[in-house]
Amino acid sequence: QVQLVESGGGLVQPGGSLRLSCVASGSIFSINGMGWYRQAPGKQRELVANITSGGSTNYADSVEGRFTISTGNAKNAKYLQMNSLKPEDTAVYYCNVVGRLRGGVPFSSWGQGTQVTVSS
Repeated sequence: QVQLVESGGGLVQPGGSLRLSCVASGSIFSINGMGWYRQAPGKQRELVANITSGGSTNYADSVEGRFTISTGNAKNAKYLQMNSLKPEDTAVYYCNVVGRLRGGVPFSSWGQGTQVTVSS
């Protein structure tokens, strides 16, 4: 009932930038928060950044000062601006949205993932 579409991944050189987008659609009544996670080969999925409906943000120490999570003008769109990318940022990035459907049922949905590769 909730679909998430991610875009913006790709191959970038160290020091470069990418902007990931996540757009949620479906029978959404409200969104409480949204997070970006990443999973590198052989590693567990980890939280990169999240933002609440009130605009509060939280970042992993490894990306603090380089990544920025934000809400876009488009309804239910969230972004992750990634600057000064490092090879260790290479991973599949997933967005997760939590909220309530029309009728009040809570939901937590995941995007399909987008590959980010940082390499020279």
